[in-house]
Amino acid sequence: MNLQELMDEQAGLRDVPAVVAGSVVAGARTTAARGSVAVTADSCFRIASLTKIFTCAGLVRVLRAEGVPLDTPAVELLPGLAQDWRADKGLTVEQILGQVSGLRESVDAATVAALGSGDGALLEAARLVVRAGNEREPGERWSYYNGNYFLAGSLLAVLSGTTYESALQESVLAPWGLARTGFATSAGSITGWKGTAELPPLGYPRTRRPSGGLWSSVSDLLTVGEGLLADRALLEEIRRPRTRSDDPMAYGLGWALGPSGQMYLNGRLPGYRAAMVLVPDRDYVSVALSSQESALPALARLLSDMQQPLTGDDIAEAVDDFAA
Repeated sequence: MNLQELMDEQAGLRDVPAVVAGSVVAGARTTAARGSVAVTADSCFRIASLTKIFTCAGLVRVLRAEGVPLDTPAVELLPGLAQDWRADKGLTVEQILGQVSGLRESVDAATVAALGSGDGALLEAARLVVRAGNEREPGERWSYYNGNYFLAGSLLAVLSGTTYESALQESVLAPWGLARTGFATSAGSITGWKGTAELPPLGYPRTRRPSGGLWSSVSDLLTVGEGLLADRALLEEIRRPRTRSDDPMAYGLGWALGPSGQMYLNGRLPGYRAAMVLVPDRDYVSVALSSQESALPALARLLSDMQQPLTGDDIAEAVDDFAA
């Protein structure tokens, strides 16, 4: 596989100002880049909903360290929300991470952004989520809802006795050596584009960070994949399906699941697209980042072509259709 040739063959990437992709196969790392903006595997992009894999991994690692089972009811771990808890009292942590909570999807981005940027704002966002209650039984139906990850981020913070950001640093970013991943815009961050127009820098509400606030690079995201592959207990917990056969897709904890055991997801924000694929049974990781939100079909095709020699599966449509 020549990654640069595969990337250059994608017509949908030819007008994207910055694209970087990379893969790790059995420990051998390859990266490639293209576009009118000079970029490398260390260039930082907004990764949008790929943030969920960090929140998920951090929470599962902290739960494991504390000896708390994933099937623990979330209300038992968030006593500060008990008085306002209108959600199902049996709702578990794994149902939240697996997007099968059945929560009423009534808390939108603008509402939580208005809560401000104080240290307690994320917990208040979680309070709004559980105060809205359930519209179906937990575990009954998969539905992609960022409110689940406002709860997950609050769980990570409360269990760690600190803020969500500090808890993520302690549980994932520092242990895996992810020096180019964080919530601050660095001097080397890549600007997003819409068509031929460069977009102004946009802030991201602190209350929404657990669902989509991180900046990262291809090199760091490949390291995340390697970290998951190296921690088989964590990996097996995350990749186990929490969905039913009639759900819109197979889904574990934070990841959609493909026909040959692939784990995949994508993320989008104005000016950015990110997508990632793992094939755990082949020790394989791939990721692609771009500075154009409309680049997803081409990124999905690129990632599908990269893994197809290992699995025989065409997963471009599945990666493109993912709900993020």
